[in-house]
Amino acid sequence: MQSEPLDPVQRDRVVGKVFKRLIWFLFILYVFSFLNRINISFAALSMNKSLGLTATMYALANASFYLGYILAEVPSNLMLTKLGARVWIPCIMVTWGIASAATMLSVGPHSLVYIRLIVGTAEGGFLPGVLLYLTFWFPQSYRARANAVFMTAQPIAIVFGSSISGLILGINGYLGLAGWRWLFLLEGLPSAIMGVIAYFYLTDNPSKAKWLTVDERELLQRSLDREHVGEEHPTKSTIFRELMSRNVLLLMLSWFALVMTLSVNGVWLPQIVREGLAHRSFSFVGLITAVPAFCTVLTMPLWSRRSDRLQERRWHTVAPMALAATGTLMVAGFVRPELRLLGLVFFSIGGFCAMGVFWTLPPLFLSRAARPTGFAVINSVGIIGAILSPLMIGYLKDLTNSFIPGLLSVSAMLVVSAISILLVSKGSTPIFVKQPKPAGGTIS
Repeated sequence: MQSEPLDPVQRDRVVGKVFKRLIWFLFILYVFSFLNRINISFAALSMNKSLGLTATMYALANASFYLGYILAEVPSNLMLTKLGARVWIPCIMVTWGIASAATMLSVGPHSLVYIRLIVGTAEGGFLPGVLLYLTFWFPQSYRARANAVFMTAQPIAIVFGSSISGLILGINGYLGLAGWRWLFLLEGLPSAIMGVIAYFYLTDNPSKAKWLTVDERELLQRSLDREHVGEEHPTKSTIFRELMSRNVLLLMLSWFALVMTLSVNGVWLPQIVREGLAHRSFSFVGLITAVPAFCTVLTMPLWSRRSDRLQERRWHTVAPMALAATGTLMVAGFVRPELRLLGLVFFSIGGFCAMGVFWTLPPLFLSRAARPTGFAVINSVGIIGAILSPLMIGYLKDLTNSFIPGLLSVSAMLVVSAISILLVSKGSTPIFVKQPKPAGGTIS
């Protein structure tokens, strides 16, 4: 019985069953989450003029969202471990859905900033919470695929949001409401509805999964437990040492720099596209904005599957970052619209593929006890980048009347992120493990 979890056929069958049950549903939830995060970028096409926003003021409204996001992440993950995902994730969703819809009530810069702060606070625990939740269900050797399929929701949300948001903006004036107000209402309320559904659908952990047989629950749990053989009994001191270890600090720096670049997709992409298509309609701009994300959707699962098959993480994170950096340089350096669009495709594919594989790295250096805090802290450091990036790009845009300086800074941050991953110690032993070489404890 002890060797049963190592049977690849049985384990593949059980993990596949978990995949079909959970990933598609979490994927849908994340589509709504990310859509509510980025819909302000489409609303900005008409909202900024309506509310009298400069590029810097618009960036401040985005920064307030991420400030609330940071404040919520660690407490939210601790609440998830206490109450369980089945209760906590629905609470998060209902709250952010209502708050996001309420963004339609903004009457000026100050009210927009305050409402976005509330939306960010409500949504902040979702991504780190689900990433933690996936470690309850998927062994390390399956995790890149699970993370990537789940995170494919980001480009899907951009594809969907780009297409639908342009159309919603087109109903400007219906029932006396501006198009951007309809946008927040129609894209916010579905999240609250999905939160109610999530309460009845999610399961906290394998031991409570009635949709698995007893043998399947035991096999999956033993497969997961094998990854924690040799872990020391956790204390506050050892958890703090894990969080402050060299490798985890490098991962924080890498995620910080990567998120600074990824936030461009959620904040500035429609305006960057619009810059070269000023004479075209909002719906056309929305369709063009969807092209890079559509290409990303096709690429992410293939790249993550390759990473899992080869059990290689380092270069599967660094190589896409290099592609993304090349893409930003193309957008900044070329004038022809088709070459700029190709650059945006490279930028989107590279950034999101790197993100999907990146989250296979933290579990290699964080014990089970440290993961709730560790995942949230790493993501919080990244969200600081999401705060700084819109402010930096907005300020440079106001200063130069061009996105080029901001795009060059984005390319530089991608280089910093890649170097940080290369500096993570190859084959090092996590400090929380007694044995010199625990299962799944190295990277290549």
